[in-house]
Amino acid sequence: MIFFKKTNSFFIALSASILFFLIYFILAKAGLIITLEPNLSVGDISRWCERVSPSIFREPINAFSNVGFMITGLIMFWILSNEDKKTNDFTGLTNISILYASVVIFLGPGSFLMHGTHSYWGQWIDNVSMVTYIIVPWLYNLKELGNWSFKRFITTYTLIVLIFSLLSWFFGTNMGINLDLFGVSIALWIISEFLYKFWGKINKWYSGFIGFLVASIFGIFPTDIFSDLVNYWWIVLFWLPALLSNSAPTKTRIYSPWFFLGMTSYLVAFVIWLQGYPDTKFCNPDSFIQPHGIWHLLTAFATWCFFKFYRTEKIIEK
Repeated sequence: MIFFKKTNSFFIALSASILFFLIYFILAKAGLIITLEPNLSVGDISRWCERVSPSIFREPINAFSNVGFMITGLIMFWILSNEDKKTNDFTGLTNISILYASVVIFLGPGSFLMHGTHSYWGQWIDNVSMVTYIIVPWLYNLKELGNWSFKRFITTYTLIVLIFSLLSWFFGTNMGINLDLFGVSIALWIISEFLYKFWGKINKWYSGFIGFLVASIFGIFPTDIFSDLVNYWWIVLFWLPALLSNSAPTKTRIYSPWFFLGMTSYLVAFVIWLQGYPDTKFCNPDSFIQPHGIWHLLTAFATWCFFKFYRTEKIIEK
């Protein structure tokens, strides 16, 4: 009985994961959720390389590779549920650790629904799930650098998710304002992480330029940005961490190996992701090894690395 109470959150997460597949199977078999993307038919090559299947899983490999996220999140819950001592926000069951593990699990069903159903709402849920994850790290950094309460953190988090969910449903991923929230959030994470590591009043205002470096890594160069500032207006958000940070962090983190391993894993996954399109060299639509599926597995591993990274937090002794 004591064991069950300690691991209660793990079993809740496990039950929710199993329930997802059960509901998917029932609705898919009833013909209620499976469709086809525009201009695609069964047997065609999907936009993520895998051949479109006549089964209840339009892209079986790309869909089931998302189980990696769910397993990773469940492992997090298992570890957190069996820890009595809370040395930081990512050890034991805390508000932050529960949120982090939950959104990692959510990445799985979100992407699964897109690749499995080929529906508009499946693609929408996939984008929502990615945003629910990627805004956690930089908001958590701002919570520490801005001395936010958890209430302020979770309120801000919820508002961002709700606004993105609403606008992306009606206007697409860029929300009708040409803002790729997922991509910009990666830059905000690195910028805020820089401030966390190298806090300083002067560094605050230099930190925004790091966003241009991050954008360049993903193929958006300063020459592109400054030649079209109307479309790239969102570069002003690179200074958001500086505006909202008002004090040095009270905690320290160990960056090697987990932070660097997570970033490396994600960047390698991104390179592989670029190969997961039709007509690319490594696209074999009938193969059991799909580049996009590898992307899912590597990014799931990256979420695990960052989980381990945040668990290294310690209060700075004065």
